[in-house]
This record gives sequence, structure tokens and C-alpha cells, in this order.
Amino acid sequence: QVQLVESGGGVVQAGGSLRLSCTVSGRTETTSRAAWFRQAPGKEREFVAAIYWSGDSTYYGDSVKGRFTISRATDNDKKIAYLQMNSLSPEDTAVYFCAAARWDSLYDYNYYGQGTQVTVSS
Repeated sequence: QVQLVESGGGVVQAGGSLRLSCTVSGRTETTSRAAWFRQAPGKEREFVAAIYWSGDSTYYGDSVKGRFTISRATDNDKKIAYLQMNSLSPEDTAVYFCAAARWDSLYDYNYYGQGTQVTVSS
């Protein structure tokens, strides 16, 4: 199995920055990529960013392009996906979830973390 734990959420003023971390453990070798999603109250889940564990491919949702950066690291047998968020606005307030996809999953993500709250005050 694969486990994901997010950290780094909190409260920040508009224009500020936060960095989220997603630690992926367990059978990480069965996963090919990680992503961040977010969900604000009363809204549907929104794709934020994705990164493959190997290579240079990254992907971003239109609403965060140019402000957010996804990156990766390894820590022994764990994999970490970071989300650097700059120029935050109240519209970025949401619960941010980390997800990982198996190699055989082309479009879907199979594992999710519990989420971390990000609140941007005006």
C-alpha cells in the first residue's frame, strides 16, 4: 500500500507564500507521479499541479500557473512532493490534498492524503 501525509498548511496574508509537503511512503515504487488538488467549501475539487517522479515533466492548473511550483525529493525510501505557493490570494483558500498514481493509471490518482488547510486572509 501507499500512504500520503501532507504538511505545511496554515494561515497567511494575501500576497504571502506557503510551502506544502507531501510525504509518500509504503510501496512508492508502484507510483509514477504525484499531484496536488484543492477543494474550497461549496466547490468541486480542482487540479493544482502534478509531477512525475522521474524526468522533468510538471503540469499546472490555469489558476496557479506562474505562482505555484511543484517539485520533488527523495528521503531514503520515501518520496516527497512539494508545492511552493507564492502571491497567494483569498481565492486560494481551500483544503489541499496530495495524491499519487500507479504506473498503470493513465489519468486517475489512486491514493490520497487527508489534506491540509490553507487559509489566505485579505
